[in-house]
Amino acid sequence: MRDAARVVLLDAADRVLLLEGRDVTRPDVGTWWFTPGGGIDPGESPDAAARRELLEETGIALVELGPLVHRRITEFVFEGELYRQREVFFLARLPASRPLAPRLTPMEQRSILGQRWWSLDELQATETTVYPADLAAVVARVLAGTPDGTR
Repeated sequence: MRDAARVVLLDAADRVLLLEGRDVTRPDVGTWWFTPGGGIDPGESPDAAARRELLEETGIALVELGPLVHRRITEFVFEGELYRQREVFFLARLPASRPLAPRLTPMEQRSILGQRWWSLDELQATETTVYPADLAAVVARVLAGTPDGTR
């Protein structure tokens, strides 16, 4: 089991930042949208991993993260490898959206196509694949002031 930390990053307009990804080894599965984050390195805390991954994938350096707002266990195949991953999702806020300057690893350069800020209405209405699948419900809970409704 791999541990991972992710960030539900909201801007001043309560939009969430998502990255568009793909698996270059499986072009038939198309693309999907996901929150910034990734694997926790040995000896690294979940919040340190979340900040590191956010910096790598967006160029945004956060000193502090908000509360945990979601947890899940997921399985997926990526670049031919099966992952079973335990994920924690931290809330973070930015005073305004800003241009992003990612510092992508070689794997991220292959797999991340772009980024976009999504409103809750857009998340709830989209038929595009978004991970986690219940992200709209997580964001709705956060915006309603009940971010600790993790499972």
